[in-house]
Amino acid sequence: MLLVVFVLWQHKIQREERIAQSLQHQLALEQLSLLNAEIEEIRAGFIGIGQRVIALEQQQLSFSSQLAEVMEMQSQITEQQQKIDMFDPDSKLYNRAMKMVQLGAPLEEVMRECELPRAEAELLYNLHKT
Repeated sequence: MLLVVFVLWQHKIQREERIAQSLQHQLALEQLSLLNAEIEEIRAGFIGIGQRVIALEQQQLSFSSQLAEVMEMQSQITEQQQKIDMFDPDSKLYNRAMKMVQLGAPLEEVMRECELPRAEAELLYNLHKT
């Protein structure tokens, strides 16, 4: 009789241990599932960040090429302006008049030295007076 009670008691203990192990296993599976979901969220976030970085790099390349084009056009315009200034005797007079105005020369002197009409001299004077 004692042996039967002992065997039943052992069986009960083993069953309780299996139930406890099963519960622990179930809890571990739930935690694993939660961790997998979190990892998937993080992975999706990294993918989104990577896509944004790629888009920004493409924009930066586009802006760089546009800047190079603008600088090239500016260089061409400056070169053309210099060519025009070399062949346009009137522009030399205007440049001289502008420098005189910036240095503080009176209006009458600018008109006389650069042979400009009063209206043009006044316009230059109003535009470039410091």
